[in-house]
Amino acid sequence: MRLSNSELAILSAMSRGSLLKSHREIDGRKMFRLHQPDGRWQPAKADDVRRLRAAGLIDSNKKFPVATFWLTDEGRQLLGR
Repeated sequence: MRLSNSELAILSAMSRGSLLKSHREIDGRKMFRLHQPDGRWQPAKADDVRRLRAAGLIDSNKKFPVATFWLTDEGRQLLGR
């Protein structure tokens, strides 16, 4: 799989300790945020997260209203290449 720069940036940030989370709003909207260890966060594109999940590179605990994602073994292997 060929990753976009933004998808690779998400995986790289996660490997360095950032947490990818999905936040569900009361109106049903879902936003993805990459939380850095220092407390700052930045938005992540929903399409990037969908592609990474579909490729089996990340997975989540599927919690509501905030799910936390982690790198799968495949995601860690890809970053090691």
